[in-house]
Amino acid sequence: MISVKKNLLWAVCGTSILASGLASAAETTLHVATWLPPTSSQNSIVWPTWKQWVEKATEGRVEVVIENYTGDPKTIFDAVEDGVYDVGFSVNAYLPGRFKLASVAEIPGEITDAEVGSVALWHTYEKFFKADQEFRGLELLALFVHGPGQLNTNFPVKSLDDLKGKKMRIGGGLVNTLAERLEVTPVSAPAPKSYEMMQQGVVDGTFLPASQQMTLRLHEVTTDLILFPKGLYTTAFSIVMNPDTLDSLSKKDQDAIMSVSGEKLSRLAGAAWGKEDQDGILEAKANGVNVVYLSKDDAIVKDMDKLEEGIDQAWIDSVSDRKVDAKAALAYFRKNVSELSQ
Repeated sequence: MISVKKNLLWAVCGTSILASGLASAAETTLHVATWLPPTSSQNSIVWPTWKQWVEKATEGRVEVVIENYTGDPKTIFDAVEDGVYDVGFSVNAYLPGRFKLASVAEIPGEITDAEVGSVALWHTYEKFFKADQEFRGLELLALFVHGPGQLNTNFPVKSLDDLKGKKMRIGGGLVNTLAERLEVTPVSAPAPKSYEMMQQGVVDGTFLPASQQMTLRLHEVTTDLILFPKGLYTTAFSIVMNPDTLDSLSKKDQDAIMSVSGEKLSRLAGAAWGKEDQDGILEAKANGVNVVYLSKDDAIVKDMDKLEEGIDQAWIDSVSDRKVDAKAALAYFRKNVSELSQ
């Protein structure tokens, strides 16, 4: 029976409670771990939007609370798997060897639009990768990529020779192969460490999309932003949920959450991260960073294209231990990218 106190509360502010998504009616709270700054589109757009979607789809029975994760982003997957958090996201390559299939999206030159790449990656996962169960122990909610990775440096780059021996922060995945071919000195670290490492002179530059000139304030520690027409690589991210948490919900609410995840959430995240690139370029220009736009006819771009040849085969070889037809998956991914780009 509803108490007199509760009756009074409903009489006074029932309308406002309904308008806020029936937050007071929540039966379950999902704690979401995020590790990027508030300026990131993941925190300003993706999580707030998904929160609204979930709370509306579950008619207020499930509330989403977004919390700052102060640990290493590499540990997010374990934190979700262990039930410390219910939902989180991170870079697949931060755990080398565990999530290898989605790195099909990291092959240089495959993606120029983050939304297209994210949707194509989700489609490819559903058709080819899901059966391999790389995400056992986790419930995969979405896959996405950021915009094309570029060169953020504190030195000018007029030819690939200018990169030889330079200390460059890398995040893992197929960009490691590219870094090796470029003969840079790779320094592995999560993206948020880039600012500190460049400020302290630990590295001379970092491989990251242009968006991070704004999000991670790289405009304060870089002198040059070199933009290749197709970028140099992309990075695959996963949004995951603790399966026990999902199983604890009613079938109705499980279905509701999945209905606003999958391709829908992948598209949202890709679109949001892709839009950040232009904002990052504007931020760089406004703060005096030398922004270099390269064209496909520039010698350095042609040299980079040659250097990248065969990295697609490197991905195929890297997943040979998986129960997947990698060649067919790559062809399907490319077909999706082409069709979605039209």
